[in-house]
Amino acid sequence: QVQLVESGGGLVQAGGSLRLSCAASGRTFNTYPMGWFRQAPGKEREFVATITWLGGSTYYADSVKGRFTISRDNGKNTLYLQMNSLKPEESAVYYCAARPPYSGSSSVPGDYTTWGQETQVTVSS
Repeated sequence: QVQLVESGGGLVQAGGSLRLSCAASGRTFNTYPMGWFRQAPGKEREFVATITWLGGSTYYADSVKGRFTISRDNGKNTLYLQMNSLKPEESAVYYCAARPPYSGSSSVPGDYTTWGQETQVTVSS
């Protein structure tokens, strides 16, 4: 089973950018559909973006379309989330997650079986 470790979070001003990374262990990363989620204090975990296991298709929450880009480098076992034009309300802990190998895309947190430990993103106004 893949293990995931996020990095790249931090403090950024509104309108700024951050790139999150999610490093995966194992030799079968390229079989896992991957996603990014976030959770603000007192709120439910929220879908951000997902990418198919070969990286051919991506899907985004409406709130981040045009500003965030999910990508993966299967040769480096790494998932990325480029976040531009960040807003204060997007301050949250961000998680990467993996679905079962060869499965389809999903925006539902319960469909993901492996989660990283989280990385904090704080956007100041």
